[in-house]
Amino acid sequence: MGKPTSIKASEEVRDRPRVLAAERGTTITELLEELATRELTVAEREQRAVEAARELGIEYTEQVQRTGQDAWAKIRAHQGGAAA
Repeated sequence: MGKPTSIKASEEVRDRPRVLAAERGTTITELLEELATRELTVAEREQRAVEAARELGIEYTEQVQRTGQDAWAKIRAHQGGAAA
């Protein structure tokens, strides 16, 4: 683990990780590490898409990228997430 640091947030935001960590039987540090590593960066998502296309024998073009992004947007919309 790296050097401890602090993050400025409202009291509501500050208190939420404490409650979540307690409910899960873990520490705030472990909870934040899990949450921070769960989400992929844009570069990581792009790399995984390239690798998936390669595994499927598909050339990863801009058209393939747009089609994939459109498909995920529709999936999120049906799950109640961000609108397509």
